[in-house]
Amino acid sequence: MKKIATLIVGMAALIAATAQKVSSNNPVNSDPEAKKILDAVSARFRTFGAPSATFTYKIENAQGKALSTKKGTVIMKGTKYHVTIPGMELFSDGKTTWSFDRSANEVTVKDVDAATGEITPQKLFTNFYDKDFLYKLNGEKREGGKVLQEIELTPTNKTRPYHKVYLWIDKTNKVFHSARILNKDGNRFSYTIASLKPSSGASDAEFVFNKAKFPGVEVVDLR
Repeated sequence: MKKIATLIVGMAALIAATAQKVSSNNPVNSDPEAKKILDAVSARFRTFGAPSATFTYKIENAQGKALSTKKGTVIMKGTKYHVTIPGMELFSDGKTTWSFDRSANEVTVKDVDAATGEITPQKLFTNFYDKDFLYKLNGEKREGGKVLQEIELTPTNKTRPYHKVYLWIDKTNKVFHSARILNKDGNRFSYTIASLKPSSGASDAEFVFNKAKFPGVEVVDLR
């Protein structure tokens, strides 16, 4: 459950990446063309209220064999998010996270820790790219009638469990399309957005786990 929770949070974060304004002071060796694209996507995303999206999440091994494929939804509002996939829901109000395992009827509660190496929505609003990655534009490809621009991210901290992150941006609409994370253990994790709505109308209560809605739930509080 921990691995899935971490990776789904990563998915929410990668959507939130479109909200990150890249600093004018590029990291050494980063690509100014990639910065222009990220800035354009950022400007578009900041016009959204509480965006929601449906997505497909896939895990592959080093040989490219699919180990798991799931479909889910995510709603975001500032640094808050609510992710739903089969058997699991993740909530965050920006200060606390709740990971609900439906099969075990158990929720794990944690403080949001800005010091960890995870890609989190909170980091994405505080110079995420400039501090944690080098980035470059690799080129374009056509997929499903869309022109997608590929941006390659390389973590500056070599102790991270992943060594590459690839983002694909819809060139016409200036929105995030998909991402792929390459782990050092050979596993690959990909996220593809099926639909994106600029505003879900979600209230702040959407991002907080409400124990009353889950009778008998066991609470594991790690704060």
